[in-house]
Amino acid sequence: MSDEERRDSLADQAAAWIPPWERPAPPRDEPAEPPVEVSDEPVEASDEPVEASDEPIAEASAPAADLTEASVPAGNAEPTAASALPGDAEPPAVPAAPEDAEPTAGPAPAGGADEPAGEGAAARVPGRQPAPRRRAMPAPEPAPVLDDAELRGALEAILLVVDEPVSELTLAQVLEQPAERVGPMLDEIAAGYTAAGHGFELRRAAGGWRLYTRPEYATYVERFVLDGQSVRLTQAALETLAVIAYKQPVTRSRISAIRGVNCDGVIRTLVSRGLVEECGTEPDSGAFLYRTTTMFLEKLGLNSVDDLPPLAPFLPDDVEELADATR
Repeated sequence: MSDEERRDSLADQAAAWIPPWERPAPPRDEPAEPPVEVSDEPVEASDEPVEASDEPIAEASAPAADLTEASVPAGNAEPTAASALPGDAEPPAVPAAPEDAEPTAGPAPAGGADEPAGEGAAARVPGRQPAPRRRAMPAPEPAPVLDDAELRGALEAILLVVDEPVSELTLAQVLEQPAERVGPMLDEIAAGYTAAGHGFELRRAAGGWRLYTRPEYATYVERFVLDGQSVRLTQAALETLAVIAYKQPVTRSRISAIRGVNCDGVIRTLVSRGLVEECGTEPDSGAFLYRTTTMFLEKLGLNSVDDLPPLAPFLPDDVEELADATR
């Protein structure tokens, strides 16, 4: 090969050379093939027999030869594999790159060669279904605000039919009015009944409000209600009930010690009538403790046991002498 032909060949190779950073990346599933060095000098055939080798021949030699054929222009050099080059062959200064080689950036996307990678991936991934919109519930209409006259009448109507004291909170919930209005209105109603001198009054009892007859008309009420029937408690039951009311919580043995007699039967009677109830046990002895119920306060017209009258006016004058005598 003349010097001019050699320069032309090197010029063609330099024009077709692609920088390493612009070369296409090899496929991911196949290892990258080493670059094949091509020599422009013809290879002299050798008459010496080729010795067989026990070592396995690399599979990359055949593809390398095909790549060499595609990279070298026709008529300039004969295609040879890198393993067939003689030891004194000089490699070209600029490595040749295939002109017809198409750049590959990896395996083609499943969506097709013409589809962009983003569109193919979006087509494969199912989109999240939008959550159904909930219907906006209409806001509840505000409760109508009652004027004072209507609120007063509604409270009086409810208090006439209740069979036990009712709290201010319950009345406010029933009427759908703020409790701050219900409380003062009840006080106003009670003061109005007292000022007008009605035969009944509104007062607090057992933590609530209820209508009661006035004490000055108790004789007429008893005559109408009793009508000859005796529903009063026995003297023993009244004494036991008084001990429990002033000493609660108290055990059965303590009640018997105060009264000086056994009171098991009387306590059972008071429990059956709903005036007394159990409220736990004593830590030391484990005996049952007894206390008065809400019905007890309701029957007496009291708001709490703190409203019980004091015992001092009912005690005998020689209570200390009686206490010393019992010791």
